Amino acid sequence: MMTELTAADGHKLDCWMEPAQGTRRGGVVILQEIFGITDQLKGVAARYAAQGYEVAIPALFDRHEKGALIPFAEAPRGRDMMLASDLAQTMADVDVAVAALAANGGKVGVIGFCWGGGLALRAAQKCDVACAVAFYGTRLPQYLDSPLRAPFLGHFGTTDDHVPPEMLAEAQAYLPDMQVHMYEAGHAFANDARPSFVADAADQAHKRTEAFLAEHVG
Repeated sequence: MMTELTAADGHKLDCWMEPAQGTRRGGVVILQEIFGITDQLKGVAARYAAQGYEVAIPALFDRHEKGALIPFAEAPRGRDMMLASDLAQTMADVDVAVAALAANGGKVGVIGFCWGGGLALRAAQKCDVACAVAFYGTRLPQYLDSPLRAPFLGHFGTTDDHVPPEMLAEAQAYLPDMQVHMYEAGHAFANDARPSFVADAADQAHKRTEAFLAEHVG
């Protein structure tokens, strides 16, 4: 269900909440691509809720357009909103989602996709989280200014033109503790609503993520 959260600076944002099924193991914040809180992302939330995690998806575009839902064909509009987003404000929105789950007990992890994958890296540097996972996280160079405070796992495609090899190598050199797995795939290989979907790679990446969460969140 959709609820409303209030960030530290007073900004009110929507947040999709997916209750944990069975015994609650902790919390997971899912950070969006440049398309908003899509049905596909809600499906990812349901996947992790089925494993016992309470899941939150904060609406990170609410500071620009309340309830923004960008069709894949209109990716440039989503990209423009991403580029217009202030990192500190965005992380305040991430923080309040983390806090909402932490208030219900247990540890909290973060999973991000594309833009959200880069933000997941930032969360591992700046937020009070147990761990963070990035699926093909983008814009990595802007986050190479702080050490990791939490375990971080990254999933990247070998042919991802959004994250060229030299960009990933630079991030690994700066953050040698980051765990990285590579897949024979391009960008957005785990999004089953897009033509870029690679089922085997997505399945393996999610299984590795599930094991990572089990180890660090519960």
